[in-house]
Amino acid sequence: MDYLDYLPASASIDVIIKERDKRLSWANQDKKGFLRYRTPAMQLAQYRTSYVDCSGDTVIIGEKKEINDHDRQIIKDNLKAFMPWRKGPFSVFGIDIDAEWRSEKKWRRVIPSLPNLSGKIIADIGCNNGYYMFRMTPARPTLVLGFEPSVQHYYCFKGLQGMAGCTGLDIDLLGVEHLSLFNSCFDVVFLMGVIYHRPSPVDTLRDVFCALKPGGILVVESQAIPGDAPMALFPTNTYAKVPGTYFVPTGSCLCNWMKKAGFTDVSLFCSHPMSGAEQRRTDWMTFESYDDFIAPDNPAMTIEGYPAPWRIFVKGRKNA
Repeated sequence: MDYLDYLPASASIDVIIKERDKRLSWANQDKKGFLRYRTPAMQLAQYRTSYVDCSGDTVIIGEKKEINDHDRQIIKDNLKAFMPWRKGPFSVFGIDIDAEWRSEKKWRRVIPSLPNLSGKIIADIGCNNGYYMFRMTPARPTLVLGFEPSVQHYYCFKGLQGMAGCTGLDIDLLGVEHLSLFNSCFDVVFLMGVIYHRPSPVDTLRDVFCALKPGGILVVESQAIPGDAPMALFPTNTYAKVPGTYFVPTGSCLCNWMKKAGFTDVSLFCSHPMSGAEQRRTDWMTFESYDDFIAPDNPAMTIEGYPAPWRIFVKGRKNA
């Protein structure tokens, strides 16, 4: 399956092909060190399974009884090559992958406000290893296209999908900045964990707006600061030790950004404080995590002295 076959004539197909070929050529340059991700993805894809279950909190690819201990160790070693694992959990032929983020908790918050995904063309922007893409498959969408500019995450998904062979899932080494090439292509767009990394969030939302079909739905999930006032934090250097963080909004601020970008029926459907129970170190992510980002003497503040992060969820529509 080539996802381009599912895009309407409004998409800039020739430019998309040129851009993705350029990105893939760059990713396959061994001198960049990307062989360390491409090789394990190819190794994993040799272990195709007929058993996949994406209906529960854990994405299950393969059963333990399908392979012997020798092959299971090979698979585990290749999965370890993609550390640190940020999204999960996964179970691959009985190998449990406990990722940094308890991503199933986020998905549970999205489920009550999910639009109908059946038969739809969907984009998951910044899809990482594809955890949420796999979780969408029980709804039987026609296509879920993951936009993921990270070579590590791109090949991690390739490895997982190579084993799973789920219908209707694809990925490309493209980012949110390429959405302008996909004019009126998607019924639903998920933009989760991305907007606060963009220097011009309203322009990004306008790009998403243009990529949606009339009547299309955007689901945004963002890091946030607490409060009801429509304002955003603009950190000096880092926020919770994360560089590349620009505007960290309140819920009402994100809603206003959505409205200014052209969305209607904008609603904030979930808001909650973050904690180390949801983002933490594991055997599959051994670096610093949430508890290291928070002031040790005041859990309401980050290590830099900013309000500690919340997560907010907003939905909006592009009028038909």
